[in-house]
Parts: sequence; C-alpha cells; structure tokens
Amino acid sequence: MEEMKNVVANENFDWSAFENDLGVYSQPKEEIAAAYDKTLSNVNVGEVVEGTVTGITKREVLVNIGYKSEGVISVAEFRYNPDLKVGDTIEAYVESAEDKNGQLALSHKKARQLKSWDRVNEALEKDEIIKGYIKCRTKGGMIVDVFGIEAFLPGSQIDVKPIRDYDIYV
Repeated sequence: MEEMKNVVANENFDWSAFENDLGVYSQPKEEIAAAYDKTLSNVNVGEVVEGTVTGITKREVLVNIGYKSEGVISVAEFRYNPDLKVGDTIEAYVESAEDKNGQLALSHKKARQLKSWDRVNEALEKDEIIKGYIKCRTKGGMIVDVFGIEAFLPGSQIDVKPIRDYDIYV
C-alpha cells in the first residue's frame, strides 16, 4: 500500500485515445497483427516437418524447425546415419510443442516410419511388387524389413511348396 503513494498520474495522458487505439499505430491494428502472425511458424503436434541440425551432443541432436525454440531428438534415433553433421536437413515428427523442460520434442524415427507407411500404401494402390530384407526367422515365418518397417511374412507365403528349413532365406 505504501508503494502506491509514490505513483503520480500524468495529467496530460489521454486515456480515451489509449483505450480506443487512436494515434498509437500508423496502420490499422489488424494489419499489424496479420504481419506479426506471418513471422511466427505454427507447429502442429503430429506433423512431419523439415529441420536443420544445429548441434549434436553425446545424448541429443538439436534441430531448428523455425519454431520459438530448437527441437530435441535422441541421438539413438540416428544410429543408422553415423555421418550426421551440423547443417544437415532432416525430417522430424512433432511429438509435443513443449516437454517437461520446455523444449520442442521431436522424433526422427516416427517421421521415417510415417514416410515408409506412405510408400507401402502407394505400392498397394499401384499393385507394385516390393522387395524386403529378411532380418530373422521366427517360429512360423520370417521378419522382413520393408522400407524400414518390420513386417511378418508367414512361412506358408514364402513358396508354393511347404518349406522345412527357413534358415536358407535369412
């Protein structure tokens, strides 16, 4: 209460002009708000965006996607690409706008999986034959890598005649 006693109101201040935005801006307020909104990048959760690698630590890869802060991706998601360096452009899936530390949470692995599913669905629509890499065998068939996605291939679908030993295909 004592702090308020020291505040002196300026008698020359025009409160009605302030409240009605008269003379404050040289342009209409809507134009200024629209111009400001164009400078901001809107990031939606669940969206795949392109970004530039700005830093690499032992645990994290920092990615700039044009948002208010840089995104963080675990370095383990780039094991397939040991040549990753600062300045590379990558695709990232937006997991959340802010995690518990206030940083943008991204996933490169999920972005690659979504792109792979798009390629699989495209091949289905065009009735294409796709090639896969057999990773290992299971009790009833094989695990096949198709565009980076692991899929199950039943043993009955490998050949026309029954197969006794799946190991020859691995």
